[in-house]
Formats: sequence, C-alpha cells, structure tokens
Amino acid sequence: MKILVCISNVPDTTTKVKFIDDFKKLDTTGIQWIINPWDELSLTRALELKDDNTNGVQKVTVAHVGLVGSEPTIRKALAIGADDAIRVNAEPSDAYFVAAQLAEVLKPETYDLIFCGIESSDFNGSTVGGMLAELLDYPSVSSVSNVKIENGLPVITREIDGGKEIVTVPAPVVVIVQKGIAKEPRIAAMRGIMMARTKPLKIVEPVALESFTEVIGYEMPKPRAACKFVDPENPGQLVELLQNEAKII
Repeated sequence: MKILVCISNVPDTTTKVKFIDDFKKLDTTGIQWIINPWDELSLTRALELKDDNTNGVQKVTVAHVGLVGSEPTIRKALAIGADDAIRVNAEPSDAYFVAAQLAEVLKPETYDLIFCGIESSDFNGSTVGGMLAELLDYPSVSSVSNVKIENGLPVITREIDGGKEIVTVPAPVVVIVQKGIAKEPRIAAMRGIMMARTKPLKIVEPVALESFTEVIGYEMPKPRAACKFVDPENPGQLVELLQNEAKII
C-alpha cells in the first residue's frame, strides 16, 4: 500500500498580512512559510499508519504545487518522515489549477490513499480535495477524523451532525481530513533532518491549463471596534449596550 499526502506551503498563522500592487498581490517579504496545519496532521497520520507493520504501508509520498521557494517546506515534510516528494514547478494560482496539476502527476501512479487537508490556512477554500477526486475519478470521503487499515481496506471515521460515521471504502480513495486525524503534528528529529537532504525530490513541469479565476483585488477586514468596559455595579448599561448596540438580545 502506498500513501500520498498533498501539502500546501502557507504563511505562519502569526504573519501580519500585507498587500502590494494595488491590493492585488500578497507581500511575501519576511513571511515565514510552514506546512499547512491540516496537511501536517494528515502527514502525521500517514506516518503512523506506516509505522504499524500490520497495515502494509510501504511508502509515504508528499506532493506539492509551488515554485522553488517552497522546497524548504517540502524538505521539512521529508524530515518529519515522508519517503519522497513531488513538486509541480508552478505558482499555485487557484484551487482548480492545484487540483488539476496534482491529478496529472498522479494519473500514471497508483496510490491507495491520497490525503488532503480539508482547507489551507491562507485561502480556506476547502475545494482542492473534492476537485482532485473528481479529476482522478476516485471516491472521496470528507470531514475525516480517523483512518485505519483493516484487512487491507481503509476504515474511515467522519464527523456528521450529532455523531460519527464509520465507512469502509475500496482503494484508491481521496481522504479529506480535518483536525482530529492526529493528536499532534509529528516533530522532525535531527536524524530526520539530516536524511531529508538526500531523499528524492522529483520536479515536474506543469501542464497547460485554462484559468477559470482572476484576482480582482484583496480587501483588509474592517478594524474591530474599541472595547467598552461596563461598571459591574451598572448591569443596566450592559443590557442596554447588548440590546441597542450589539443587537444580540
């Protein structure tokens, strides 16, 4: 069994967002880039499955669409424990572009499980996993909080309203995961960091695709209103503010 984990290269969540080119492009100056948190948890779970010899997982591969500047993030995934990596050498312009490029890379290969984070922490689009499954003509399961292998088949737990659903799906399958898939992201050890330097990183040139989206511009959210303090001896003022200003009661 082989597992592929799709990873995104995203700004650290503490990054102060700034735009250039008349608010049409993100200013990447000084940004610290990390593995998308949902993808990092996906990778952790994939490695946990590989660690259990009874699951029969021979290899865990990571795949990414991005330019050469994203390679440190890919190497971090290799340091965490992935066996090899694929990078499509292109700017990830939108969700469809990313999904289509990944699909072209994966069509000649056979991976039993393809993990995708439910969303990326920058655009929060939640569409790449579903698009990838459609382009590959694979079944997909979303809102996944656990994956096990039993008798050679993926047994998937997904969150639903009021409870959980457990399904068995024949491989290959695209698994769209959310937080809960792993308790904590795996941390790269020094040995892993050293080994990552020599692990295979395959560079693939992108295929020509029609673009379906265009960035008109970005807009910063409105600043939050100043915090108002109410004297604890004056509950009437609090009620008035909640009724007439916040309008929540």
